[in-house]
Amino acid sequence: MVKGVGDFLVETVGEAVAEAILSLLACALLAALALIAYLSWSFSPPLTLAGAGLLVLALSRGAWSTFRGSGKGRGRRGLAAVTSFAFLLAAATAVFLMFYATGCDCL
Repeated sequence: MVKGVGDFLVETVGEAVAEAILSLLACALLAALALIAYLSWSFSPPLTLAGAGLLVLALSRGAWSTFRGSGKGRGRRGLAAVTSFAFLLAAATAVFLMFYATGCDCL
């Protein structure tokens, strides 16, 4: 009985610490992204817009190559693989921020 209570407490404290660390990482990532956007905009607004446009195009291409049906003889090569990876990384980052950065007080 005592061992079960001890295991429960260790698990509960472990989950609380993990949540705190993930929330801290999400807030730090959000702050870093905001700082990059701010510094980029203060350096050159047209270049920032051009870079954002290129990023959107690359992520769109990645989403298209990820979700399209693979035809006969089509394999992921070169640009399609890179943009698919970038899209999946961006999607995973967005989901991570959506779940954990909403709990930080910086918003």
